[in-house]
Amino acid sequence: MSMASTTSTNPLPLKDRVAIVTGSSRGIGRVIAIHLAELGAKLVINYTSSSDQADLVATQINSIYPGDGPRAVTVKADVSDPAQVKLLFDSAEQAFGSTIHILVNSAGVLDPKYPKIADTSLEDFDRIFSVNTRGAFLCAKEAANRLKRGGGGRIILMSSSMVVALRPGFGAYTASKAAIEAMVKILAKELKGTGITANCVAPGPIATEMFFAGKSEEMVQKCIDESPHNRLGQCEDVAPVVGFLATDASEWVNGETIRVNSGYV
Repeated sequence: MSMASTTSTNPLPLKDRVAIVTGSSRGIGRVIAIHLAELGAKLVINYTSSSDQADLVATQINSIYPGDGPRAVTVKADVSDPAQVKLLFDSAEQAFGSTIHILVNSAGVLDPKYPKIADTSLEDFDRIFSVNTRGAFLCAKEAANRLKRGGGGRIILMSSSMVVALRPGFGAYTASKAAIEAMVKILAKELKGTGITANCVAPGPIATEMFFAGKSEEMVQKCIDESPHNRLGQCEDVAPVVGFLATDASEWVNGETIRVNSGYV
C-alpha cells in the first residue's frame, strides 16, 4: 500500500504514539515535530537553550487538539550527556504515561567558520562530534533499549547530504554525520526481532538559521545554482519524509539513508 493511500484511509497514522524530537525548538526539528503532531503523535520537544522557542512549538502543537489534554511537552536536555538523555526519555514516559514509539534525533551543530581540516581547532572538532555523533549514539542507544517492541518503534537519525557531497570546509561536520550513517546500518541489524527500525534522513542545503550562519551571498547562491530545483530546500521538504519513516507504512525500510536534496548530489 502506498504512503498516499495509507494516509487517505488513516489520516492520523501516528495517533497517540509518543515521539521525542531532539533539537526541535527551531529549524528542521521544529517543523518535524509539528508534522508528527499533525499525524496524531504526542510530542516531547527537546531543547538545550531556547526555552521560549520550545514553549512556542509546544503551544502550537497543543492548539492542534484543544481540549484533548497536552499533546506536547518541553524537556531541556543536552544530548551529549548520557544522564540528560536518560532524563529526556524518563520525562517522555512520565508525561504521557506510555512507552515511547519514535525517536527523531535532529540536534546538531556546524562550524560556521567553514575551516579546512588543517585549520580546524581540536575544540571545534570535539564540540561537533560531541553533539552530532556522541549525541546521536546516546539517543539511539537509549531508544534501542526503551522504544516499543513488536512494531511501531522507529529510530530516525538526521545525517547530511554532505556525506556524499564531500565539500571543503565541512571536514569535521561531514565526518560526524558519516559516522551516524554507518552506525544506523549496524543498529538496524542489531535490532532484529524487536520490530524497531533505524534509518537516517540526510537533507541537502535547507534554509535554516544554521545553514545561513557564516555563509556569504555567493556561497548561498552557489548552493541554489547547484540544485536541480534552483532553490534552497525548506524544512517542509524534509518533514514529510521523516513522517513517512515514523509510520507503519515504512516498516520495510530499515538501515537506510534517504537523501532529501532535490538531486543536489
